[in-house]
Amino acid sequence: MKNLITQPIITEKSLALANEQNIYIFEVVYSATKSQIKKLIEKIFEVEVEQINTIVAPSKRRRVGKKRQAILKTTQKKALVKLKSGQTIELFDISK
Repeated sequence: MKNLITQPIITEKSLALANEQNIYIFEVVYSATKSQIKKLIEKIFEVEVEQINTIVAPSKRRRVGKKRQAILKTTQKKALVKLKSGQTIELFDISK
């Protein structure tokens, strides 16, 4: 259960979501369920999770190299975690 979250996704859009709507985005293992993600986020960051949505981005073909070999980019799963109002995750906190 410890390895369900692979990394936080920190982009301009994810930071805007965190500041405006209190939604944080994490890349998770494909087999992770919403309840497992919720328990792990609450345990690691000591916050209360209100809602979790998951997105599965399909695998894509990419052409790389001199001979333009086709490779398959792996499937990615993201979790959008909405926290209860007044709570934040310090990892996404940007001081002005």
